[in-house]
Amino acid sequence: MSDPLTDKSQAGKGSTVSESPLAGRWEQLGSRVAERADVTLDEVRDVFATYGVPLVLTPARPRALRLVRLRMSGVRAGNVAAGAFDTTIPFGSGLTALVASNFRGKTSVLELITWCLRGSPRELQSGVKGWLHQLDLDITVGEQHLGFRLDLEEGSITNAVVLAAASSTALADRRAPSAAQHVHAVLHATGDQSYADQVENLMLDRLDLVPVVNAFKETGTQTHGWPTYFAALYLGSASTKILLGDQKIGGLAGRLLQVFLDLPAAAALTRVRTAHDVRANQIRDRQAEERRAAEASAHEREQLQSALTAERSRLAELTSQTEGGESLSELARRAARLALEVADARTTDDDARLAAHHTLAERRRAAKRLTDVRESGVARALFQGLDPDACPRCDQAITTERTRLEQESHACAVCSREVEIDGVDDAEVVAEAEARLAAAEQTDNEAQAEAARTRDELARLTGELSVVDGGLRRAQSVASLPDVVESQRRIWQLEGGLAVLPEVVLDDGEESSEARTLRVLASAAKVLDDANKNAAEELFADLNDEIAELSRRFGMNSLEEVKIDRSARLRVTQDGGGKDWFSDCNPGARLRLRIALVIALLRVGAAHGVATHPGLIMIDSPKAEEVQDLDATTLFRELAKVAEEQALQVVITTRDYDLVHAVLDEAHSIEAVEGEPLW
Repeated sequence: MSDPLTDKSQAGKGSTVSESPLAGRWEQLGSRVAERADVTLDEVRDVFATYGVPLVLTPARPRALRLVRLRMSGVRAGNVAAGAFDTTIPFGSGLTALVASNFRGKTSVLELITWCLRGSPRELQSGVKGWLHQLDLDITVGEQHLGFRLDLEEGSITNAVVLAAASSTALADRRAPSAAQHVHAVLHATGDQSYADQVENLMLDRLDLVPVVNAFKETGTQTHGWPTYFAALYLGSASTKILLGDQKIGGLAGRLLQVFLDLPAAAALTRVRTAHDVRANQIRDRQAEERRAAEASAHEREQLQSALTAERSRLAELTSQTEGGESLSELARRAARLALEVADARTTDDDARLAAHHTLAERRRAAKRLTDVRESGVARALFQGLDPDACPRCDQAITTERTRLEQESHACAVCSREVEIDGVDDAEVVAEAEARLAAAEQTDNEAQAEAARTRDELARLTGELSVVDGGLRRAQSVASLPDVVESQRRIWQLEGGLAVLPEVVLDDGEESSEARTLRVLASAAKVLDDANKNAAEELFADLNDEIAELSRRFGMNSLEEVKIDRSARLRVTQDGGGKDWFSDCNPGARLRLRIALVIALLRVGAAHGVATHPGLIMIDSPKAEEVQDLDATTLFRELAKVAEEQALQVVITTRDYDLVHAVLDEAHSIEAVEGEPLW
């Protein structure tokens, strides 16, 4: 199989350090997206950078995770074995069974491991939490050795530290950092939430995983971190109908499946699709809101305009003609218009006068610099440099004394260093200073002329306004009529309402940057999805075969075929052609299929040289899920074989002593005396 975005060859089965044939540097990704979206490569890079999508995809680091030992100490309350306890449980490779009677601590061991590794327990009873004073767990992650040390009071963490050492031996019986033993702390927490947050970040980093992000409520996102991944290690009970993970969220199981198969486009594809969906929904909602606002604004403007037209007609009827032939309303409109024009003219005149002031100052400065360069060698040497009025470092004004010293002793007025005047072309400097003065004079002349023009225009408009104001005062007897005054007030009010009511302009049809961004994201999703499909074709064919083979070994003798897709939708064919989805299978079949899937992920990953599942699997009481004695024996025996074949670590709980004795030796079972607690 050849991946469409890389030419790297496939690593062979049995490689200890291999690079995924499906990962690596996808040099053509950006150009393919740009071509499909009809944009530039720089635009693709900008969009990818904005949404955290990499153009370089590298294979994941090995994720092997193994338990070494678990220690619990505290004081047990209740009617069974009450009193102090301090128990250590070692874990080896392969299948390990925890054997005890019901309600004697089997499941709680898995929950205590979960508390340390996941950051919080899943279903640990509050009474059991209250017994514990200390909880220790040693693990290995790849070649790293970590020790989780929790101090507890009344069921809550009071202090927690995770230690790192060169070996598991160095961590044994050690609960604090030690420079002599080269044991150091990688995190420290003083509460439940702090510990959960820090452990999540630690485990994601050590296992080279990234949070899974999906769209949430159309315009938001939801992030699933280490607890979501952990559900693929601590398998759910057969009663749950979720194939992989512990949350029934659309697409989440499929994303976990693809991550553990190390499809390089999986994480990027998820991020791109989520970004596209969220962005598209945001744009859709905003455009709908803009349309509603435009319609409401247009309706309100229509009402105001209609009312204004009617009120102007009413005022025209109420007002008589003035001596000059103009009605009061006409005079009022002229006065309002002229007042606005005067205000604008005054602003323009102020700007012109300020500009003229600046150009005059610059003209004088240029003249002074010309005089200086004609008379002073220092001025000529510094002509091309800055001419600051203040120190550029501290903003303190440059004193007259320092300026005088610059001219007399050739010491720079800013830094006091001697100014080198040798080698300066005096004639060239003087010529440039003269040119600058000429330019400054021309600019100043133009600015002064403009200032004069705006001054005259302001005077003209002010005069016109004065005349109109006089006409209004002469018409005072008419304007004093209550109806006229009220009508004019109403007109001004309506005109003001129209002035402040914005006209909402909808998209004029030109493509916006948002639309281009959406097109880039949609094109990227298509390119990545095509690459993912091609990369997954052979992997999923092998995965189907492995799941079917393992499920038969685990007791599903009538199973004929298994098909799972990239969305983790699994369908089985059994009993002569009957097809059932995973959720429709009986609890025993769901348990076998779930175990088979996780192990198949490891086997297929090993065969294709990709980093996959961490290789730790925890299963709680499979016999409780409608597994008959004969089937349970088959399940345990085959699970033990597969664990040895694939170098897995599987921890399983049961109350069936005879079953464990028939399948496992003492090295692979941890037993309590019947009726007594396991710890």
